[in-house]
Amino acid sequence: MSSNTETIILPAPSPKQPYVRISALEGGHLTLPEKLFITDADPNKRATVPSLCFLIQQPASPKPTNLIFDLGLKRDFTGYRPAQQHHIDQRQPTIVSPDVRESLQKGGLSASEIDTVILSHVHWDHVGTPSDFSNAEFVVGSGTLDLLAHGGGTLYPAELFNPDELPKGRTKELPPVRTSSSSSSAPKASPNQTQHTWTPLSAFPAVVDFYGDGSLYVVDAPGHLFGHVNLLARTGPGKWVYLGGDCCHDPRILRGERGIAMYDDGSGGLRSVHVDTEEAAGTVKRIARLLKQGSVVEEGGGQMEIEVVLAHDREWREKNLDRFWPGTL
Repeated sequence: MSSNTETIILPAPSPKQPYVRISALEGGHLTLPEKLFITDADPNKRATVPSLCFLIQQPASPKPTNLIFDLGLKRDFTGYRPAQQHHIDQRQPTIVSPDVRESLQKGGLSASEIDTVILSHVHWDHVGTPSDFSNAEFVVGSGTLDLLAHGGGTLYPAELFNPDELPKGRTKELPPVRTSSSSSSAPKASPNQTQHTWTPLSAFPAVVDFYGDGSLYVVDAPGHLFGHVNLLARTGPGKWVYLGGDCCHDPRILRGERGIAMYDDGSGGLRSVHVDTEEAAGTVKRIARLLKQGSVVEEGGGQMEIEVVLAHDREWREKNLDRFWPGTL
């Protein structure tokens, strides 16, 4: 696969290429102080934003599959640990209904019909209520289970995570992407790994062809939190959707209108909302190229459309209510 620095080249469809259907799901809302997320922010401005989740249906034989990407907020905050609840107090107001389970039900689908849940990462506003999905296999990025059990260094202590968050016996990690990390506090990978293999895809250093048929790719998206992943989905001939999770928290960063905010880390230094700001900026730079007209092509040519959606994009939600389940992107 070409890795031309000017053009992102996506793989051409196979002769009998399957496509996925994507529907947005409500995952609750939280309120973010803009000064912690974007540069040149009004220091007093707070924005209530969604925590978007997505239903991805793969209708190809032999068995159609239902996959969910991210689970949003828990509807019952007692499911969070005390330190998590303290953090949530700083993100009020929050909205927890409808959550993902309710959103599915409104479109005629039960949580028990979900085959797979992929979490972009395990911050409190993305883990939702895993117990709703009694028949699903959970898939997380490398190092996530160690992060849940032990935390990830001074700024990400164990108290901010719940070691029992995900169902034991039904949770697997993607394999490590690199043998080393730029962060010395990066957690170790779990032995309970999937059999997937990371490979380069044009400008993206590491992706997993999740179904093995070119319809859905898991993209390593480092920087925000250990194990952070995105999805790249093929939704039709020449049509793609990129689900960016928390690669950044405001679409203006992707458009180059704002930067990633830095603020006092409490120890005399600066930090951002990302575990590794430099890596996060690199991830943003790669994704931003998807927005530039003519910078993305499919092998063999032809018309191309690609849509990028971030987890907390309020404007996208307001403009696309008809694309929530049972509607489609």
